[in-house]
Amino acid sequence: MEGNQTELKKPIEETLVDSFVKPKNKFLNRIIPLKLASKYWNTLGPGLTTGAADDDPSGIATYSQTGAQYGFQLLWLALFTFPLMAVVQEMCARIGLVTGEGLAGNIKRHYGKRILYTSALLLFVANIFNLGADLGAMAKVSQLLEPQLGFPLLVIGFALISLVLQIFTTYGNYARYLKYLALVLFSYVLSALVVNLNWHEILIHAVIPSIAFSKSEIFLICGILGTTISPYLFFWQTSQEVEEDILKGKMTIEERQITSKADIREMRTDVWTGMFISNLVMFFIIVACAATLYVHGITNISTIDQAALALRPLVGNFAFLLFTIGVIGTGMLTVPILAGSVSYAISESFGWDQGLYLKFEQAYTFYGVIILAMLIGLGLNFVGLDPVKALIYSAVANGIVAPIVLIMIVKISSNKTIMREHSNGPITSTIGWVTIGLMAVSGIAAIVSIFF
Repeated sequence: MEGNQTELKKPIEETLVDSFVKPKNKFLNRIIPLKLASKYWNTLGPGLTTGAADDDPSGIATYSQTGAQYGFQLLWLALFTFPLMAVVQEMCARIGLVTGEGLAGNIKRHYGKRILYTSALLLFVANIFNLGADLGAMAKVSQLLEPQLGFPLLVIGFALISLVLQIFTTYGNYARYLKYLALVLFSYVLSALVVNLNWHEILIHAVIPSIAFSKSEIFLICGILGTTISPYLFFWQTSQEVEEDILKGKMTIEERQITSKADIREMRTDVWTGMFISNLVMFFIIVACAATLYVHGITNISTIDQAALALRPLVGNFAFLLFTIGVIGTGMLTVPILAGSVSYAISESFGWDQGLYLKFEQAYTFYGVIILAMLIGLGLNFVGLDPVKALIYSAVANGIVAPIVLIMIVKISSNKTIMREHSNGPITSTIGWVTIGLMAVSGIAAIVSIFF
């Protein structure tokens, strides 16, 4: 009898296990990846939005032109620039986290006002031209979707929307807006994937560098380097790390200077993710234009709306729509970052109250610089300035200021007195100096190719 009871109990216990434990494990197996994904998403912030801002309409035009003119030949640049860009932005983020100040504040403290004022002025000039070109590109592409809308109405509308979001929303809401808007970048991945692609050829050109050293090719390479490693991203990244700390309640510099290894790990995850997505998007824009425009002999692309129009009959309305939405979305992400980064630099240069966490009445000068930058950039679209020329002027200014600012970034982030245990390691410093050399050569080459 006892044996029978034991035999009966066993299947009952197994049934209970099957009924409760196994389904629970299946549930947990489903929910744990969601928790990990949620934790990962919450880790992302300034690095993600900075990386996304790098793929602004001006950058998209450069990548489109690269694919249209040279096919897959320069695709290797997406892989090549990734570690350079990520290391530079990580140094900027680390400076913000460890010192509790923005990049301009650190330059002022350690290198004096003269070099800072020069850098801030060049940054202002570069950002103004870039901002104007981006606003114009957004308006032009919007007209492709709604031809009856006038260019002045659209360009003014985009500028006003950007200003309202910066001035009248809280930093927490504004940061979330930028973060979710970064997801629009994946529209470029989708627009490329709807095209028939020769992946064998793509992979070869992605990993094996190829360059013909023609004047136009060198200019494009310089343009890509200047677009991916841009001074405005340096200032924005550093200041946003400070803003994030303030959002967490660290209101004083002393409080913000308390930085743990866990903080650095989270920052590194955020930055490398953002830069990876940025270069992934560059990769797919070049692929899409190479597989369509270049293959069909459409190589004369100088503006983003020309690229979108040329793509439409080749890839269909769906891919065309994804491409154009991407331009508008990235423009809405980048325009406020261009204006904001120059305001951070100038406000810190003169010791003004600054930060998007402050209300308008608490930081008139900070928001005043943003408004001024937006108005001048907006005005460039009404004085007959060609958007391609605007980008050329921007490239010249960036080519001058980028190596100078990068030298200070590498020196500050390598200084153990300033950065304590979070200073650069030898590999990071080496990559930083290599990047400075490349940016200096790129800047000189860009200037020579334009004027000589």
